[in-house]
Amino acid sequence: MVDGLLPIERKERPLQFLFLDLNSYFASVEQQEQPKLRGRPVAVVPVDVDTSFVIAASYQAKAFGIKTGTMIREAKERCPEIAIVKARPQVYLAYHKRVIDVAESVLPIDDVCSIDEMRFRLLGTERTPKVAEEIGREMKRAIRAGVGSEMSCSVGIAPNAFLAKVGTELQKPDGLVIIRADDLPHCLHPLKLTDFPGINKRMAARLNAAGIFSSEQMCAASRPDLHHAFGSIVGERWWYLLRGFDLGIDVHDRKTLGHSHVLPPNLRNEKGAFEVLLRLLQKASARLRATDLWATAMAVSVKGYRRSWQAKVRMPATQDTVTMNEHLAELWADHDFDMPRLVAVTFYELRSEAEFTPSLFTPTKDRAKLSHAVDTVNKKFGKHKVFLAGMEKVRHTADEKIAFNKTWLFSEGKGDNEWVDTFRGARD
Repeated sequence: MVDGLLPIERKERPLQFLFLDLNSYFASVEQQEQPKLRGRPVAVVPVDVDTSFVIAASYQAKAFGIKTGTMIREAKERCPEIAIVKARPQVYLAYHKRVIDVAESVLPIDDVCSIDEMRFRLLGTERTPKVAEEIGREMKRAIRAGVGSEMSCSVGIAPNAFLAKVGTELQKPDGLVIIRADDLPHCLHPLKLTDFPGINKRMAARLNAAGIFSSEQMCAASRPDLHHAFGSIVGERWWYLLRGFDLGIDVHDRKTLGHSHVLPPNLRNEKGAFEVLLRLLQKASARLRATDLWATAMAVSVKGYRRSWQAKVRMPATQDTVTMNEHLAELWADHDFDMPRLVAVTFYELRSEAEFTPSLFTPTKDRAKLSHAVDTVNKKFGKHKVFLAGMEKVRHTADEKIAFNKTWLFSEGKGDNEWVDTFRGARD
């Protein structure tokens, strides 16, 4: 019988995917670009103030227990000699593009998953363990030679994309792990639940409540038990994935869009928080228009050291900055926070123009055209040539970030996010 006609439990599970994960990516790029940082503990941060936090740490810093989310003050206490480096998204994107070019010279990319991760599909003889391992080692050599000596990566090879990604967690840094069908699921037992993609602390707590406290227990659970533990049919999907069955690649449509910003010390007050929220609102709504999306709900929040506040409003589908500004003003009337440190704007329930009927009572389309005109002016003459008056003093805050799940930088106008290329990769 042809394998494709067999029940999934009886199908063969050959090696099918190679997953590449660049190690400590932002910190490694900084060490490549700045030779004085090589071999030193390095923390990449969004803003260099003690109350901010680390977004990436070199492996030398990780040896001191410093990781993503560690407060800068704590990082300095743990490692007084640590180098604090302000993030440079343009540089990380330039290296990302170079990695793609180099990786493509070894094997065609199936999908660029994030700024530091990509997936490759194995075909024919590439699926044999020996050839797959040779490809993985060649990939690692090519990146060091073509991108930079400080750029290491971990490679996972497995029967499905999920386990190939998991394989990169089994040996870091600079690892290469092959997960064969015969190794499953016992080779996964040493992992913590939160080592699996898709299991955060909240989901781990849910699994704990269902009596699952370890990877071994999760792997031993039946399909009905996992369905119950995960609270949906997703649990049954995990049963198959953990055993190496290929269920195809999940594709998720974008559900939200937003921005957050840690307030600098001089803006940690009521007026500063509101002005930066206006700045984030203008930036996020411009991104909506650039991607031809319309929002039907908006949430704003302020995290405070003593007390936080958040509010949400539903609205007729819009992508217009002025309309959203009006909604923000209404929400702000009831704000209640103390000692603000971070502000955020998020748009929910996004739709394309074809998916909604314009409101009969608000000039949705006309206002959108006005906002598009503002975008056009800024793209032609420069960022912030036209902006909301209320954000005059903060228009240069909240520069674009390159989060790990992003692979591009949004430009708000001519000259935005440009980088004078000093690429120190393969030249060193």
